[in-house]
Amino acid sequence: MSIAIVGATGAIGRSLSRRIVAAGVHKPWLIGRNSGALEKLSAECGGAPFTAIDMMQTDSIANGLKGSVPADVRGLAYCVGDIVLKPLKRATPVDFVDCFNLHVVGAAEALKAVEPALKKNGGSVVLFSSVAVQQGFANHAVVSSAKGAVEGLTRALAAEMAPKVRVNAIAPSISHSTMAAPMLSKESVAQALAKGHPLGRVGEADDSAALAHFLLGDDSSWVTGQIIGVDGGRSAVA
Repeated sequence: MSIAIVGATGAIGRSLSRRIVAAGVHKPWLIGRNSGALEKLSAECGGAPFTAIDMMQTDSIANGLKGSVPADVRGLAYCVGDIVLKPLKRATPVDFVDCFNLHVVGAAEALKAVEPALKKNGGSVVLFSSVAVQQGFANHAVVSSAKGAVEGLTRALAAEMAPKVRVNAIAPSISHSTMAAPMLSKESVAQALAKGHPLGRVGEADDSAALAHFLLGDDSSWVTGQIIGVDGGRSAVA
């Protein structure tokens, strides 16, 4: 059986792909916009199939993926992301629309392409929110509003697609990745961010990938409609 991983060449997507291959139960279907990076990751994952598509081209996502959907798809992880950090006075309408399109519309359109296979195979969907939805941070108005919509989408789809398909979301705190590198490259900033988490460190991509792998598998067969933090306790513990 196949697991579709959208944003496969990002930090979480790569980690999840490798976990799936190592477990040997399912195989990843790699989806992203950089065909060269996908080809390299495919080689690392035993020649896993891949599809290159830009998730910002929301009008063409469903049709672009539909012809590539393996009949045995039983899971989808939408790991696409970006970090748009601006004070409200500098945020433009385009910032809000682009962020919403990437995180919400892109996820919905990708899901449309695989929904028939997921329903047939009894599948699971994992989306990604952010700790910033539950705990307000300055300069996060753009990304937090989009990620808040992801949480609403998660619960709505969990209701709509039950009982055939489960839908959950993971809400990480800041983790090591290419996107977060500008913030974490300075040791003093990285240490301050680590201290903001009760567990005393910044996250790793594999922290979120581990939970995504669980949610995509049979061991989580009675879990749906949940927003689960992978945030070192930041959202819940003083």
